[in-house]
Amino acid sequence: MPLDEAALETLGLGTIWVRRGASSSPSADGEIALVEPPAADAAESANAPVRAPHAPANEPVAREREPQGTPAAHTPSVRAAVPARPPVPETAKPVRTAPEAEPLDEPAWDDFAPAPPVANVGRDSAPAPRGRAEIAALDWDALEARVSTCEACRLCEKRTNTVFGVGDRAADWMLIGEAPGENEDKQGEPFVGQAGKLLDAMLRALSLARGENVYIANVVKCRPPGNRNPEPDEVARCEPYLQRQVALLKPKLIIALGRVAAQNLLKTDASISSLRGRVHRYEDVPVIVTYHPAYLLRSLPDKAKAWVDLCLAFDTYRQAMAEDGAPR
Repeated sequence: MPLDEAALETLGLGTIWVRRGASSSPSADGEIALVEPPAADAAESANAPVRAPHAPANEPVAREREPQGTPAAHTPSVRAAVPARPPVPETAKPVRTAPEAEPLDEPAWDDFAPAPPVANVGRDSAPAPRGRAEIAALDWDALEARVSTCEACRLCEKRTNTVFGVGDRAADWMLIGEAPGENEDKQGEPFVGQAGKLLDAMLRALSLARGENVYIANVVKCRPPGNRNPEPDEVARCEPYLQRQVALLKPKLIIALGRVAAQNLLKTDASISSLRGRVHRYEDVPVIVTYHPAYLLRSLPDKAKAWVDLCLAFDTYRQAMAEDGAPR
């Protein structure tokens, strides 16, 4: 509700009308008296605004402008105050501030600049076709030595040991995980620790054992920092080593352990649920997809599903052996 004129006068905010060029000064009883400016200062103060001395600072004081063409000799009397708009308290006055800058979705100015030339050497590029051909001609020992000194990707910068693989190099069963973890990086062997113990138990359920007709490897041979998933370029630069391992081993069956391993082996983005329960192929070898042992440690109910996958793997293996005419 707007304040009335009496309330404004009580607060010392009433409207005061003064003649242009005159100054105002309070008298002893609080009344405002008009004082003529000196003649010398009349010209300078003719257009100067006048503020009531008892009004708060920064508070607007209303005054009436004389109509154009009024003779200077004319001296208007103080007019009765007209109802004025109540002043806005300082705390209620809006403060104009610069709008806060919002994050831009547009690319940076230099994103469209020509990219600098990149040298096609070392870890900055995937292995050249000649490098792949060389890897495809290596035997087991030469391949393991090549992996131990590999610097094809940035994973070599933080590794402690490469994890080439372990097991029977004439095995029919090949198990492939995604990448070494912290314990594997320290020991240089795949699937150690609690996940490794569970994997050994899964093998015993199939009457198998680590190192006996079983070979275990990973998609990449170096540990990704923080156990993150390997990047596509890291998988691509390490794939020739895995391909050569499969070619040397000639397994009858591959078991892909976990989503990351299955997706990279089969070149798909499908979920592990949609990949389970079917026979796939990698390098013309049958592939069965199941859960990673580390996942099964966190999700015990899925162990039953993993057992179903192992049963499918065993049936597929027996069928492959029957087709070769050399059952074991």
